[in-house]
Amino acid sequence: MATYQITQVKSAIGRTERQKRTLIALGLKKNQTSVRHEGTPQVLGMLAKVQHLIKIEEI
Repeated sequence: MATYQITQVKSAIGRTERQKRTLIALGLKKNQTSVRHEGTPQVLGMLAKVQHLIKIEEI
């Protein structure tokens, strides 16, 4: 299973509550913070919902 490094590049201000909660669930609290997650189906679904706010790199 692949590992992904996820970096928040855009603010959550003005976004829907669902998108804000998805970012928090991924562990992203501020702009320019990064986290690493395994590529499970649940995580990939969350990444697809907020792909316009994040940058994804496969490690």
